[in-house]
Amino acid sequence: MLLRIDGHEIQPQPGQSLLNLIRLAGLDTPVFSKRPIAAKIAGDVFNLQYVPVRETPEDTPTVRRAMAASGGDIRLLTVSDPTGREVYNRTTQFVIFLALRRLWPRARCKMNCTLGEALYIEVDGTADFDADRLREEIKSIIQADIPLLRRRVSTKEAMAAYAAQGLTDKARLLSWRESPTFDEYYCGDFSDYYYGELAPSTGYLQLWDVRALDHGFLFLFPSDRDPDKLGQWPQLPNLFQVYSEGERWCSLMECENVADLNELTKSGKIRELIRVNEALHEKRFAQIADSICQRGARAVLLAGPSSSGKTTSANRLATQLRVYGKKPIVMSLDDYYRDRDTIVPGPDGQLDLEHINTLDTDLFRSQLGELLQGGTVELPEFNFLTGKREWHGRHMKLEVDSVILVEGLHGLNPALLPEGIDPKAIFRMYVSPLLPLNLDNHNRIPTSYLRLLRRIVRDHETRGASVAHTMSMWDSVRAGERRWIFPYQENADVIFNSSTLFELAVLKKHIYPLLLAVTPEESCYEQVRGVVKILNYVLEADVDDEIPPTSLVREFIGGNTFYRK
Repeated sequence: MLLRIDGHEIQPQPGQSLLNLIRLAGLDTPVFSKRPIAAKIAGDVFNLQYVPVRETPEDTPTVRRAMAASGGDIRLLTVSDPTGREVYNRTTQFVIFLALRRLWPRARCKMNCTLGEALYIEVDGTADFDADRLREEIKSIIQADIPLLRRRVSTKEAMAAYAAQGLTDKARLLSWRESPTFDEYYCGDFSDYYYGELAPSTGYLQLWDVRALDHGFLFLFPSDRDPDKLGQWPQLPNLFQVYSEGERWCSLMECENVADLNELTKSGKIRELIRVNEALHEKRFAQIADSICQRGARAVLLAGPSSSGKTTSANRLATQLRVYGKKPIVMSLDDYYRDRDTIVPGPDGQLDLEHINTLDTDLFRSQLGELLQGGTVELPEFNFLTGKREWHGRHMKLEVDSVILVEGLHGLNPALLPEGIDPKAIFRMYVSPLLPLNLDNHNRIPTSYLRLLRRIVRDHETRGASVAHTMSMWDSVRAGERRWIFPYQENADVIFNSSTLFELAVLKKHIYPLLLAVTPEESCYEQVRGVVKILNYVLEADVDDEIPPTSLVREFIGGNTFYRK
């Protein structure tokens, strides 16, 4: 059949890989950000070693199923594309752990967290770890341009092989896999898997660096904004401290990876996990309330990315402040939206509702300053049905023990701070579900993944929105977060980790049927496949009755008492 690769027509020969065809068509390029790293065919992502037309012993070429479904259309992916970037990142993981295995075969190496445009990996079990030696080994592997090959093995064989390598966490995870076979990438006697496609060879990794960090190292990726430049070494001490605290929580609750969670679910001990996790959250809210009162703050500005649990966090903090004799007043920045018809659309003709200019920052800053100085203001209310701000005579004046709690996307933006106000009068809080739970030591579950699950469930439960509708907005939401939230997270006086270790098992019950109903014809199919790949390893838990009505998880699955009138 005739193929169309990014619009270029080419006739494939049996046995030719996509990489061969790309080079024959002149579509390969040395420019890093434009070099094809993978391909999308019929909604799925494929490695460039994929062969569109197979050779057969009968000399009758066979067109692969995905090619037939796509009608011959192939779209190439680069690191400038979000999906291509994921392929690049997975490839770096393979190379990193290959290098670590060669240099320190007995070490326990674990992906810990993402810090900006860098990945922190913890190295334990060796006294002579050296980041410079690691950098040179990675450089050597990349310069060798070693092909990254995939093979299919039985799941039992894979489990035995990983156990023999000392990767018991990966072997335990595979024990929950229902399929009898398993696809893995390998290089010599080293094999591993990263739940998605890799680049064709190690030589595709052109922009990277390694920096030493406590108990491990940072691996720097290409910049998100300019893939032809190396990302910056992030200075995020507060965020890193919260991730470290999350690791301690995992250890305390004996739940460090999905295999641990599954065993707790199967044994019924997940109920105890829920109780302990909720107690840790309550203790943390009490500590934050104590800090606010000790400072004598009169206003708390609470920010966080989408589906981080801002509303529930504000209300639970309000409850704790009442214990101290305070009179909390919960407000939302949403009420300070400008009228929709006054917002100038972007170049694509769409309204960027994540932009700081969608808020009337002058009005908010003026009213907050007036309140803190003892004045009275009339608060606005935004009508989302009409897209306009309304006034209903709701006046406010702070009492002696009043504390304002303002939650919203832009809560940490300096544009909201009144001039001339004592800095101690304002306490800034950042909320985000920084999930410390890993699939296994070599595969972490991104924070954005958990937030996406939460949002899909909430949009479906409360707004009747489809998976496709939620997915269609997610890239825009993420872009807004990178621009308007993440740059200010270190400004916070405290960062609250709103994740819970049990919620993947709980959310699966609510979301899995919705995801399986998405068809290959839908534009979000490839994204959904990525979500499902992780959930396939999670054992569903039917324990909603154990989750308190004030839990952060209730904000998404329903039953949150803070939403009752």
